Amino acid sequence: MKIKPLFLFLFFCLTISSVLAQTSNSPKNVIIFLIDDLRPMLSSYGNSWIQTPHIDALAKKSVQFNRAYCNVPVCGASRASILTGIRPTQNRFLSFNSRIDKDVPDAVVTIPQLLKQYGYKTISNGKVSHHSADRELDWDEVWNPEMVTSFRDYADPKNKQNDKNSMPVPAFESPIVNDTIYFDGKTAQKTIRDIEVQNQLSNPFFIVAGFRKPHLPFNAPKKYWDLYDPSTVPFPSNDTFPVSAPEVASKWYELPFYDGIQKGKSPSLDMKRKLIHGYAACVSYIDQQVGEVIATLEKLGLRDDTVVILMSDHGFSLSEHNRWSKHSLFEIELQIPLLINIPEVMGGKRTNSFAELVDIFPTLCDVLEIPKPSHLQGISLMNALKNPSTIHKKYAFSRYKRGETLITERYSYSEWKNQTGKTTGRMLYDHQNDPGETINLSQNSEYSQLIDSLSKRILSIASLSKTIQL
Repeated sequence: MKIKPLFLFLFFCLTISSVLAQTSNSPKNVIIFLIDDLRPMLSSYGNSWIQTPHIDALAKKSVQFNRAYCNVPVCGASRASILTGIRPTQNRFLSFNSRIDKDVPDAVVTIPQLLKQYGYKTISNGKVSHHSADRELDWDEVWNPEMVTSFRDYADPKNKQNDKNSMPVPAFESPIVNDTIYFDGKTAQKTIRDIEVQNQLSNPFFIVAGFRKPHLPFNAPKKYWDLYDPSTVPFPSNDTFPVSAPEVASKWYELPFYDGIQKGKSPSLDMKRKLIHGYAACVSYIDQQVGEVIATLEKLGLRDDTVVILMSDHGFSLSEHNRWSKHSLFEIELQIPLLINIPEVMGGKRTNSFAELVDIFPTLCDVLEIPKPSHLQGISLMNALKNPSTIHKKYAFSRYKRGETLITERYSYSEWKNQTGKTTGRMLYDHQNDPGETINLSQNSEYSQLIDSLSKRILSIASLSKTIQL
């Protein structure tokens, strides 16, 4: 029997439509860049001095959240909160040493555990959880570069040896070395290899590339230091501790572990310049690693099939409020960059709708069309992704130890309480008139009614956070 050309044409069209439908409905891959200590010191956030061309390119394809915040400004606790979708409390996720397997019930499902159940290959590269063994079986693979000396990751032989022998070491270095000498270059290359391998397989992948810089010490190859003229290093105008702010908010302890820094004493002007220069060099170094991973997605034709998220675990002070640390409740230490690129959502948009890191888990569930676990305490950001010009969320809540903060569209209010529940310190800043948080208004009776209202909202959020729905 002779087959008519029209029949062949219709059969071809139906076949192609079926293949396209299967492709469009296939699960999306996910790449998350989780970057340690990265504040929104990026070109896409308006910092003209910093050089981050690859992150800028990602921002043009993403929805950029201008008001994104961590829920706790310390790495271990923040990462545990991200991976579980559960808020920190006074008894959970407290410090850099926090662990999911110690702080929450085994029945709590983590992001990799859930995606693994839905057929994803789940890979943790670099610094994702603070402890690699924390809920390690939730992942198909947990990989970290070999730490020959310590997390400080020096390349200079003298610094390596002094670090090994617990001798004084500098807060930065700039050797002439390749990117892969440092941990983060190795992490980027491992992530690239994983993408290449997974591209040959049928199941989708979920890979988190955990970059350690720009965490102290500010070590980066010299070519990234050379991107900046030291004489142009910008200094913050709000470099003194606010009058009447509580002493508990003033302490910083991380930087004095390094040579040339005295505990409780502000660094010299020259040292400040080198520290900020080093931080910028590390940011540009990480930008290059992000660019190489994304280039691999594009080369393999995976860009339109992959959700890409870039975020930090918390911010960092670079002399603001005379601080060199996270571990406090100033906005500069709570605010983070957050870029979410979903192939189906038009990029190059910015939103002032609030986001918290605890919102990442439910957002991923919506993006990947996976049912949300009952324990999640954040909310999905899908509405903001689809309609970025509308404010869908109007606050963020953060805490550190016995202090709690509520950030609203205009104000940031923090309060500290002792074990008996008595308030021992307060801060209130008007971001409309005082974006640098230099004037603590909490002692001004004019704001007593506002403070009472914000305090009640903090109590409500903190109370709701205590119970985990399983």
